[in-house]
Amino acid sequence: MHTTTPAPWHKVTLRDPVWASRMRTMREVGLRYQWEALNDRVPGVPRSHAVANFRIAAGDQDGTFYGMVFQDSDVYKWLEAAAYFLAAGRDPELEQAASVVVDLIARAQQPDGYLNTYFTIAEPGKRWTNVRERHELYCAGHMIEAAVAHFQATGDRRLLDVACRLADHIASVFGRGPGQKRGYPGHPEAELALVKLYRATGERRYLELSRYFIEERGQQPHWYDIEADARGEPPERRRFDYSYSQAHMPFRQQTKLDGHAVRALYLLSGAIDVATETADRELLEVCRRLFANATGQRMYVTGGVGSSASGERFTFDYDLPNDRAYSETCASIALVFAAHRMVQVDVDRQYTDMMERALYNSVLSGISLDGTKFFYVNPLEVWPEASLRRYDTRHVLPVRQGWFDCACCPPNLARLIASVGQYMYSTDDSGVYFHLYAAGEAQLEVGGTPVRLAQETLYPWDGAIRVTVHPRVRREFTLALRIPGWARSPLLSVNGQGVSLDGVIDRGYAYLTRTWREGDVVELQLPMPVERIEAHPQVRADAGKIAIQRGPIVYCLEEVDNGPNLPAIVLPRDSALEAHWEPDFLGGVVVVTGSGMRVDESSWEGELYRPVGHTRARPVDVTAVPYATWGNRKPGEMLVWLRES
Repeated sequence: MHTTTPAPWHKVTLRDPVWASRMRTMREVGLRYQWEALNDRVPGVPRSHAVANFRIAAGDQDGTFYGMVFQDSDVYKWLEAAAYFLAAGRDPELEQAASVVVDLIARAQQPDGYLNTYFTIAEPGKRWTNVRERHELYCAGHMIEAAVAHFQATGDRRLLDVACRLADHIASVFGRGPGQKRGYPGHPEAELALVKLYRATGERRYLELSRYFIEERGQQPHWYDIEADARGEPPERRRFDYSYSQAHMPFRQQTKLDGHAVRALYLLSGAIDVATETADRELLEVCRRLFANATGQRMYVTGGVGSSASGERFTFDYDLPNDRAYSETCASIALVFAAHRMVQVDVDRQYTDMMERALYNSVLSGISLDGTKFFYVNPLEVWPEASLRRYDTRHVLPVRQGWFDCACCPPNLARLIASVGQYMYSTDDSGVYFHLYAAGEAQLEVGGTPVRLAQETLYPWDGAIRVTVHPRVRREFTLALRIPGWARSPLLSVNGQGVSLDGVIDRGYAYLTRTWREGDVVELQLPMPVERIEAHPQVRADAGKIAIQRGPIVYCLEEVDNGPNLPAIVLPRDSALEAHWEPDFLGGVVVVTGSGMRVDESSWEGELYRPVGHTRARPVDVTAVPYATWGNRKPGEMLVWLRES
């Protein structure tokens, strides 16, 4: 099984107009803001108590546990993000905060390797008695991910050793051996984390534990029933939907990506890792099938997934309501994880196109431009008055929030933004694969030969890309450049000489094999006209409507630009749409404008219904902004899908 290796995050330097700015804001403002929130020092936002829980578990202070049972994971994700930034350069303040966290985690660990502040403080006698709901393995997974990132960033083994002791403890508890529990995580996460630990340490037992969790899921007799019997759970508590945790059948038998969207995509990511490391082609085929279902029938045009607020879950094919869309930020991040893993084993633009769609739209929409306010969910239509009444208002409001009772999304965004460089390129012994385009540099190796790639572009606002190749020595290798599925009539050249794409394209990547010399230049032109996008006929919510897209960017209308009652705006099919670069607007974006028609409500005179034919419409100017930037100005309505006449 051929696989590629993602570029190390610290080997990619970005200077692009989107990610470089977001990374700078996250490092200078966002990560510090989150540290204050985790320490309950941000006025007016929900209490976290997450760091205090560790202080109590470590014996530094008295108190009781506060927060969700998985509150530890917020600290772990924050630490992982901090590690990525520390690898990029010195930051004494961040180093000090990270050191405090590492010390707290190490001292909160129990002598047998167990680590979870909720059970250490609140229910010390009930460890591992409810893996269905209590998130012990989920928290352990995030701890392991943080430990691997911290070790790779600093070379300090303290936290990695804590992670190994924790993983060894888990391996002693769970498995098919005598006296072991045949359980598996209620919230997948440990699966992918254990593979990371295996790759960092070379200890195969961690890979085998991950494989056990994947293979045991959904087997009969059902573990969730066994542990419920053991703790004397009454019948009325037995209404648990096993598909919610992807435990309704063995993983290899599943044909749809079901249940809680984050759980499903974390599990899929772990399964891809295990399939890759064990060369398990059957398991990989299951992963292909599930990924295709998620992105082919259950994904929003923004790359958001998980349409239902009830259960934060996938429902059924083509059920993609706009105003009730849940589309949790963490689910979009999880989709990026899965797509990135798939493209390492199947170099195919279907995966990178989905990764790009989610990154530039439903991921970045989850955080404000100033890095301190967040959307937990990402609907495609917002009517503020209705939103206040339709959802759990802890998570869904028509304005961004400074923190949440369930604050999984903010630190998840932090760690993804901090490490986004790893998604840009991959390598193998034969060459370099360009998955995403962004100005900057990458220091990579091809078959042991150092190669520096300098990329000049204003992507995603402009499709002109110029790559200068700087190999340490002249050598033959391949540069494989993704040609996005949205790109029409792309042009490719090397040192000014045009290259016919007909003979070099394979599954959406253009392969250029030659002896590369210092200063060779590859130029790729990806035209970015404004396009109208339509949905599959079975997506009932979008019948008769269009969305606006330019390159990888999906657009929306906001009330602040277009007035209230956005669904009253109709876009004629022959109306021209134009793109304009606005450097001082929303951090620098391309805005789309056009001419539309707005239904005139003044003639209704109190009527609620009447015969067709009396309604008038008036011309209006329409302004659309990138979906990822909505909600950064005056609160109000928002709309992605417009009626077309």
